[in-house]
Amino acid sequence: MKLEVRYERSFLLDLKRLNPDDYEQVHQFIFEDFLRLGQIYEIPGLQQIGSSAIYYRFTLGQYLVAIEVTGQIVKFLRILPKPDI
Repeated sequence: MKLEVRYERSFLLDLKRLNPDDYEQVHQFIFEDFLRLGQIYEIPGLQQIGSSAIYYRFTLGQYLVAIEVTGQIVKFLRILPKPDI
C-alpha cells in the first residue's frame, strides 16, 4: 500500500526557519528518502509519543520530527530542536 503524505502548516514553517545545512538534511529525508520507505515503521528511531496510538516522533540530526499516523495517512506536524539533557 502507498502512504499518503500531508504536511501541517506549522511543519512547513519550521522547515523554512532551519539554517541551510539543516534544511538540506531534513528536506532530503522528508521529501525524498521517506517517500521510498515501504512502511512507516522503517523510519530509524521511530517512537510512539506517550500512550497515543497515532502520534510518533523520530530524530533527524539535531531535531525531533513529530508525525501523526492515521491508517495510510502520515501527517508531518513539527520540526523541533532536540532538548539538551
